[in-house]
Order: sequence, then C-alpha cells, then structure tokens
Amino acid sequence: MTVRGTGRPPTRLEIAREHAERVLGRRTAKRLAAFDNGTLYVEAGGGARFLAWLVDFVVYILGVGVGFVVLSLVAVAAGLPDGTVALLAISLLFVVPLLYGLCYGNGRALGAVLTGTQLVRVKDGGRVGGRACWAMLVRTLLMPLLLIAVIVGALSGGGSAPGSLARTSIDPAAMRQLHAAGIR
Repeated sequence: MTVRGTGRPPTRLEIAREHAERVLGRRTAKRLAAFDNGTLYVEAGGGARFLAWLVDFVVYILGVGVGFVVLSLVAVAAGLPDGTVALLAISLLFVVPLLYGLCYGNGRALGAVLTGTQLVRVKDGGRVGGRACWAMLVRTLLMPLLLIAVIVGALSGGGSAPGSLARTSIDPAAMRQLHAAGIR
C-alpha cells in the first residue's frame, strides 16, 4: 500500500485519517493531527478557536473596564497622584489577563467552555497548568498585536516569523468519538 501519486508508504497519521474519515466524516478527519509524542488528537475548528478567543478577549476588555472604574473610584477617594494612577491603569492591561489565566489551568476558560474546546500542550496533550496565566496574556494582549504585525508584514512583502507552537486547541467531543472508534 502506497500513498497515491508519491510511491511512498502511508504514515500512521494518514492511515488514521483514512479510518477516521470512514467513521467520523471528512471534516473531522481533516482536523486529525498528532502531538509531539505521537498521540492522535482532533484540532478544534477554526470558527470555534476564533469564537473562544473572541469570548476571552471580551472578558478581558470587560475586566479591564471594571478595573479602570474601580481604579478611578479609589484614585478619587484616596487622592492618588496622576502618575500613580497612570501606572496602575497601564498595569491593569497586564494584570487582568494574568488573573483570568488563573481560571485557565485546565485549558477551559469561558471561551473554551462556550465553544466546547480545550487548550492543551502540543508536546503531549497535557494540561496547560501553571503556564495558563502566560497563555491568557498571550491570547488576549499579545495575539492582537501579533495579528497586526503579520498583516503589516504581509502588506509590506515580509516573510513569516519563525517560531513553534506550544499550545493548541482540541475538540474534546470529537476526541471521545475518535477513541470510541478505536483510533488512538
């Protein structure tokens, strides 16, 4: 058995995708991937990932807004100097996602819960754990900045930035179907 048009034997992932296509359907089979340790998983769809990010970003914006209101009330009541208030306001942009990330250790913040996805480590599919705070900071604050940089870079003819993926979103429901079908 060889891969059509290449003459090479199929990889484990290609065989699993063929089997998954028969059992779970073409759309789910296309999202089948492998962690760095070889374990198979089903990536969350692009729409679900975007919606999860959008919900988390809205929670971030609301948290920053509430923080600004509280900061304003405290600043007026305590008579804080303008420089201190400005520094505290800027720090809210970083503190809010870090605090929200504390709820994210199992990879299921509000956005993931609403979309049925879960953020896991690419290395082995394990929990995000203690680095969840950093993941939320990247997700809510740095990701929009990266998107702007990529768009500007693409419009100016630049190449893609080097780097590797440390976390990915999975579809737990499709994973359960995959395992029930005996595909691991």
